[in-house]
Amino acid sequence: MTETTKDRPWLFRTYAGHSTAEASNALYRANLAKGQTGLSVAFDLPTQTGYDSDHELARGEVGKVGVPIDHLGDMRTLFDRIPLEQMNTSMTINAPAPWLLSLYIAVAEEQGADVSKLQGTVQNDLIKEYLSRGTYICPPKPSLRMITDVAAYTREHLPKWNPMNVCSYHLQEAGATPEQELSYALATATAVLDDLRGKVAPEDFPGMVGRISFFVNAGIRFVTEMCKMRAFVELWDEICQERYGVEDPKYRRFRYGVQVNSLGLTEQQPENNVYRILIEMLAVTLSKSARARAVQLPAWNEALGLPRPFDQQWSIRMQQILAYETDLLEYEDLFEGNPAVAARVEKLKHDARAELAQIDAMGGAVAAIEHMKSRLVESNSDRIGGVETGATVVVGVNAWTEGEPSPLTSGEDAIMVVDASVEADQIARLAAWRETRDGAAVEAALAALRDAAATGRNIMPPSIEAARAGATTGEWGDVMRAVFGQYRGPTGVSKNPSNRTEGLDEIRAEVDALAARLGRRPKFLVGKPGLDGHSNGAEQIAARARDCGMDISYEGIRLTPSEIVAAARAEGVDIVGLSILSGSHIPLMESLMRLMKEEDLTHIPVVVGGIIPEEDARRLRAMGVAKVYTPKDFELNRIMFDVVGLISPEQVAAE
Repeated sequence: MTETTKDRPWLFRTYAGHSTAEASNALYRANLAKGQTGLSVAFDLPTQTGYDSDHELARGEVGKVGVPIDHLGDMRTLFDRIPLEQMNTSMTINAPAPWLLSLYIAVAEEQGADVSKLQGTVQNDLIKEYLSRGTYICPPKPSLRMITDVAAYTREHLPKWNPMNVCSYHLQEAGATPEQELSYALATATAVLDDLRGKVAPEDFPGMVGRISFFVNAGIRFVTEMCKMRAFVELWDEICQERYGVEDPKYRRFRYGVQVNSLGLTEQQPENNVYRILIEMLAVTLSKSARARAVQLPAWNEALGLPRPFDQQWSIRMQQILAYETDLLEYEDLFEGNPAVAARVEKLKHDARAELAQIDAMGGAVAAIEHMKSRLVESNSDRIGGVETGATVVVGVNAWTEGEPSPLTSGEDAIMVVDASVEADQIARLAAWRETRDGAAVEAALAALRDAAATGRNIMPPSIEAARAGATTGEWGDVMRAVFGQYRGPTGVSKNPSNRTEGLDEIRAEVDALAARLGRRPKFLVGKPGLDGHSNGAEQIAARARDCGMDISYEGIRLTPSEIVAAARAEGVDIVGLSILSGSHIPLMESLMRLMKEEDLTHIPVVVGGIIPEEDARRLRAMGVAKVYTPKDFELNRIMFDVVGLISPEQVAAE
């Protein structure tokens, strides 16, 4: 077969952004020069949750997990010398998706681009934020309305733009089984399309169905993941035809991008992650009928910290070798007619249809959020339990743990570290922006935005005007919070113990003995300070502590250090456990430990979990943190024994 008859490869992307817009722009241009064919923008947590960099909740979070974008000037710098009319840009942004798209449009206009030619995606999937990621702002119903506002606007003005990217990626990271990943993602898509039906003309609706895209996770169970993707393709075609009457096959295509599973990357023997990433990529590329449209691969060392440009280059090269050196793209689907594959696909479809029917019976995805969240917490407990017992083998973690030290992880520059001065510099630029803009124009634009939000008009046009006028991300977010209210999603962790008692006898006996000495059940406060919404670990710690016999207090994500300290005092807790996965553990813990001292609560031990380098762990212990846990500490029962041991005899005697 000649070279000219090969299929075109998928888009090569790397999920990237950090520190500042200027530094991220340099990274994007370098990656494009190395052969990357699309951009995938990672925003920092304040941007993702609609806060400016100088907001109280943003402290310690600026530039950590992505790039801070406070206003049009930041967006202008981010895409400097990158012609947006020629680019395909994926923006991983959800609650503020209308705002970031507005900034993108405004920059494209400044570049002289034909806006109707812009290509890319805003993720814009709020339901999975309530279930698994936590960067929501408003309650579900107005959030759904904003998703479809974006969709309706792009239909008219940005016909090549994907207005929503249904994201099942984080569902799998939160514990979803393949059947749950299929059904929860498809239920989200139907919730959006059902709402969108009333916002576009009937003749335009099939085309809008065709613009919905998906973003999925490919895990290590290669055969199941490949079959899951084939099931997605077939179920989506079925839903589009039967539920929405879409006749044109091109509008029923399941169009998806993928990032392979970052959760499965291990801190132990991290060089093994290279093989995991490759195998997971094969699941979404080998089957032509279910091949991804875009692939972004994590770096091998992401369980250790922020990857370097070399680490990202390695991931790009992996894609290029598969696409250009192998003969994969010369063949039709390799699995067509395989009876084992066909049987697995049919089983996945059958089970997913049953889940979808249950969600529909509850009133759809929005009404079923609490149900889906609790199911994910249960599934994640099963997954973690399998690793703990060894029923699920993870090489280097619970099997073949002895190995040679990796030279790849040694030295001062083994991972990137965001300079501590970045936050102050960003705040200074934000202050200068506010000083030099036309304040009256900003106020008028925000008033128009507030009116559109309150009256039900599409919020995209006034959002674009606010972007042009110089409004900030926090100001846009404040308007949404004022009109629609803030929201605290369900935690999925009931205070009532589950029936999971297998393997807990020894730790339950220890907790009972401690309770006898205390004269009551030990009280464990689990908290997530800052803006990090990755709550899976906190949920599992809270659930295991509950099942071991402790009284737990867990109110979910996005708490300030002062709120956590106030809760510790008010509830008379015996221990505080904090989860911080955004890299902001040092500034957040400095604040919290200072407040604990000011409130005379230093007798209450504090433990912290996160992606925390050993040098930082030493700093935390020097602050008074009793224990530091990282991803290598996967045995929850061992953590529970630590918790019991940390509630000191002196504390018991004092009570």
